[in-house]
Amino acid sequence: MTFFYADDSINQTQNLQEDNFVALHIGFIGLGLIGGSIAKSLKGVHPDYIITAYNRYYPDDNPSLLLANEEKVVDNIVGSLKDLYVCDIIFLCAPVLKNISYLKELKEIIKDDCIITDVGSVKSNTHSAVSELNLDSNFIGGHPMTGSERTGYANSSARIMENAYYLLTPADSTPKHMTETMVSLVSDIGSIPYVLDYGEHDQITAAISHLPHIIAASLVNMVKENDGKDEHMKTFAAGGFKDITRIASSSPEMWQNICLSNPDNIRHFLDIYRDSLTKVEDALLNGDRDFLYNTFETARDYRNSIPNSGKGTLPKVYEIYIDVPDVPGIIAIIATILSSNSVSIKNIGIVHNREFEDGVLRIEFYDENAMNSARSALQQYPYSVYDR
Repeated sequence: MTFFYADDSINQTQNLQEDNFVALHIGFIGLGLIGGSIAKSLKGVHPDYIITAYNRYYPDDNPSLLLANEEKVVDNIVGSLKDLYVCDIIFLCAPVLKNISYLKELKEIIKDDCIITDVGSVKSNTHSAVSELNLDSNFIGGHPMTGSERTGYANSSARIMENAYYLLTPADSTPKHMTETMVSLVSDIGSIPYVLDYGEHDQITAAISHLPHIIAASLVNMVKENDGKDEHMKTFAAGGFKDITRIASSSPEMWQNICLSNPDNIRHFLDIYRDSLTKVEDALLNGDRDFLYNTFETARDYRNSIPNSGKGTLPKVYEIYIDVPDVPGIIAIIATILSSNSVSIKNIGIVHNREFEDGVLRIEFYDENAMNSARSALQQYPYSVYDR
């Protein structure tokens, strides 16, 4: 298997040999979209692994855990954290602050060689809590760079983990063999493990995920607050504007938590971004054609150099655009073609504002395989198909 170390200047890969297979006992605290997807992936590749899930609602039932047990993803449901003492690896899949509170309880009951890992998008505060509790030798931070706008175990899927970067942030005193165990496990579920420092992790996510969410929310609110009574801005925003601000539809509670958990890094990049806007404003005031051209040219070239493969911190949209004649029943015709090829459609609709878009019809799919199948099917007909 292959994994990457961020501190390796030549991005060197290291190969691990799997020697004696051991059926691990895995514990989950929180079994929502990400936790459920990891559990399903693990059970799929290692059916002998024992998976135990903690029910924080005990003695009341947790419908998600009951479903997971019925689907044979979870073997045991326990009502006390003490029952996780047998686990070799424990996944913390609750909100960050809740995970930190669980650490205090787990410290008293885990085995000496137990690995505790999390799945949050902010690492520094969790690592600080780990150090205060002297759990550095047991903790490896984790961040699967994948997700969905849907939430909960019912929407979890092993496919969510496939070909997604999975960042691992071991503490300084984490034994190397524990890191290698997590690298092996992440590779097994089809993700791409990448080991790096937790401080660098939080800088990266602030720049490519946290700040973009703030910018998207600010853009949407700017339009809302400056639109007229006739809501012309809202009407014509369908298309490009709605696409570039898609992430503004994310959970307000989650992003409030994330922003407050990584304020220093977000403020750092917010200052840089504010400075870049000031330079654009100066160029507009001075009619600086060269600066404006260079701004758009460098952005275009850099964006085009970002690979389309793999998954990042922002949920990926699988969509195509099609030039079709504007005739009655055209959506039904396209839907029938896709249905006959066993392609499921997530969303379909006419693009009315096409000032900066190719294609009249936009179709969104649940995954990359469906998108590729749809493209192949539609290209057999006299339709022009475009990717974003």
